[in-house]
Amino acid sequence: MSYLKKPEWIRSCFRSDINFSKTKNIIENNDLKTICTSGRCPNKSECWSRGTATFMILGDICTRSCKFCNTLTGKPLPPDGDEPQKIAASIRAMNLRHAVVTSVDRDDLTDKGAAHWTATIRSIKNENPQTTIEVLIPDFDGDTVLVQKIINEKPDVISHNLETVRRLTPFVRSRAKYETSLKTLHYIAENKVITKTSIMLGLGERENEILELMDDAISVGVQIMTIGQYLQPSRKNIPVVEYISPENFAKYREIGLKKGFTIMESAPFVRSSYHAENHILRNYYI
Repeated sequence: MSYLKKPEWIRSCFRSDINFSKTKNIIENNDLKTICTSGRCPNKSECWSRGTATFMILGDICTRSCKFCNTLTGKPLPPDGDEPQKIAASIRAMNLRHAVVTSVDRDDLTDKGAAHWTATIRSIKNENPQTTIEVLIPDFDGDTVLVQKIINEKPDVISHNLETVRRLTPFVRSRAKYETSLKTLHYIAENKVITKTSIMLGLGERENEILELMDDAISVGVQIMTIGQYLQPSRKNIPVVEYISPENFAKYREIGLKKGFTIMESAPFVRSSYHAENHILRNYYI
């Protein structure tokens, strides 16, 4: 199998400074997981140097096996009952004004991890009352009773990623369905919560399919959308079909804003939680 050569604009620079080391030590000392590391995010050094990170709860082993994702797949360990407090303490130590939390899928649990999610949000709020909270949740197989448990804890932003266009979803995602994700986003938006989604480009999608996805997201009430370049985390993941130029990313940003998204981020290195603290501030003051 041949692999595309990365263009110059997709090459990121690693940096390590005092803030990077401080963030790394806080995460490691509390035995926490981050999607920054698990997902091999290209923005890890930049974000950690700014003193931010996206925490990943419920372990680092996922019950699903999406072809784009670098997270381990298998039989997860039982949830760590101390994790919610560890997350809250780490957020306090990092002095975060905006915290982002995601998780692996836990289809092995009766409630798919919803109770652990609610405990985590509560701990963060109790320990850090001035910190805004963004949660990037799984689809819970479309069970709105479980989604409601998250909504009841009143995070400031609830995000759920469509990941890719309708046609590619069965190939790229292992269990999640495009319509289930739309249903989940619609339910969140109906409950008057700031609703966010994210997709990757470079998997073989067509422009008309991207525009259709934007329309679908707008129709169910999504307010914030982010678009970034898919980067193959390892040789076991699906390869990149195309590298999208910065100019095309900029074009999609303008289209998204015209379609009605309150905030639209679109650039090669954009990820769901990239500069998320700016999204929440802009939403509060728009």
